[in-house]
Amino acid sequence: MLELKALLLTQGMHGMVSQTEGLAKALKLNFKHQKIKLKPFWNLIPPKFTPISENLLTEKFVCDSKIVISCGRKSVISSVALKKRFGNEIFNIHIQDPKVSFKHFDLIISPEHDNIKGDNVLNTKGSIHYLTNKEIKDNSKYLQLEGEKKKIVAFVIGGPNKYYNYSEEKIHFIFNKIKNLFSPDKFKIIIIPSYRTPERVIKKAFNTFSFNHHVVKNIDKKAYLCSLSIADYIIVTCDSTSMISEAAVTGKPVYIAMMKPNRNIKRFRSFYTLFKDLGITRELTDTIDNWSYDRLDEVNRIAPIIKERMKKNGII
Repeated sequence: MLELKALLLTQGMHGMVSQTEGLAKALKLNFKHQKIKLKPFWNLIPPKFTPISENLLTEKFVCDSKIVISCGRKSVISSVALKKRFGNEIFNIHIQDPKVSFKHFDLIISPEHDNIKGDNVLNTKGSIHYLTNKEIKDNSKYLQLEGEKKKIVAFVIGGPNKYYNYSEEKIHFIFNKIKNLFSPDKFKIIIIPSYRTPERVIKKAFNTFSFNHHVVKNIDKKAYLCSLSIADYIIVTCDSTSMISEAAVTGKPVYIAMMKPNRNIKRFRSFYTLFKDLGITRELTDTIDNWSYDRLDEVNRIAPIIKERMKKNGII
């Protein structure tokens, strides 16, 4: 494959950056990120009702790449506008359901739980991401816990969204359940916050776990990678399909810490069922089990398929 450049369009949120960057790396593309900011009024308007115009952006940018990879609602219009301007000179890929006509994209990458189909749609099991086993292994000594004789538990915490509100009551229940189940005489818990974790939740995690366990109080990618590398068990809060998908690259037991949702979670339930059926996850209950499965590496599975599509379109 010739060396090509990719332009990655996102709102700058970690989950979106992870997906676009992961795909660019799997395709062996040089890439640069472009954060998309819409003018205030258009932030409120769904993509299907938004004009296709680059004038809706607060900042214009130069597209000097043949590949455009976008993810997230705000990046949809930018990708479609570029396709309108450059036509077959670029190959535009959107990750997730764009909520507009699929004809605007050369390819759409969507997880199975989004339940969308089309000739230019590739479905994945869970979210794609930029984590690799090599990167995880390379950071295995970062937290300097390699001499620990107890079983290691990585507890990865997400944050509130429109489905899960992270109330004090729910967080108290989950934290105490994990603390009591994975007792300090046998287990060392590493608490890893994410970009969406509120400060109040990090503070509560420190107050709950800091005496016998290890709490990472800041956003630290290397600590996250290290925890995945050295963990015997991984726990991820139910709000983040992205982080659950990232944990699945390890082949280690992944527990989902469930919370009561605020609204219908049909998509989430579809995801939970899929990963349970694949043998990757189990719901966190009152028992500790051990199991294994084939590591999930969807981005590298779909990369050759995407390259073939690019060849047919004459991009490579």
